[in-house]
Parts: sequence; structure tokens; C-alpha cells
Amino acid sequence: MKRLTTKEEEIMGWFWKEGPMFVKQLLEFYAEPKPHFNTLSTIVRGLEEKGFLSHHTFGNTYQYFAAISEADYSKGTLKNVIAKYFNNSYLGVVSSLIKEEDLSVDELRQLLDEVERGNE
Repeated sequence: MKRLTTKEEEIMGWFWKEGPMFVKQLLEFYAEPKPHFNTLSTIVRGLEEKGFLSHHTFGNTYQYFAAISEADYSKGTLKNVIAKYFNNSYLGVVSSLIKEEDLSVDELRQLLDEVERGNE
């Protein structure tokens, strides 16, 4: 899955939260000074090219909507981080969390309990 820039993630966040909309509607979510319409339009078209957005045509304008869910994007992003920084080792991720984040034994047991309950 392709990665998003910070600005692209911000815009996708609006689509995930608000649903389908026109580029003009995106402007309403920004404080002054608002980004230029053409700037947002360019980013939205780029998101469509990457497969994150799709559109319905209304006359000579497009209403865009998310083509991928936020949950699917999050899963893909986590997989990319694990692949890039942990050599695809989920054990390495957990080990790092235990060492670097001072995850306690009780917290680890709680995590294991939650995983086991989820597999039932």
C-alpha cells in the first residue's frame, strides 16, 4: 500500500470522518488562511490516482469519496512499519515495546488475554 504524506492523511481524515464531498466543501474545514482551492484539488486528484479516493460525476464537477477505509489504511501502515523497521518480525515489535516502552508483565499478560479472547 502506498504511503500518504501528512497533508494527504489530513485530507483523507476528513473523508473518513465526513463521508463523500466536493473539493469546495473541504475548504470549510480549514481555518484562515485557507489553502487555495487548486491546491486541495491537486492533492485530492493525487489521492484518487493512488487509489485512496474515487468519485461520482455531477455535471462538470466531482464528488469524491474514500475508496479505502481508515482501518485498512492503518493496518497497511502498521505492516509497512513492521517490514521497514523490524524486518517483518512481529516478535521484534513486541520485544521492542517491552524494552523501550517499559511494558510490564501484567500489561503483557493482559494483551495476551485479549488476543486469546479475540481468537475464540
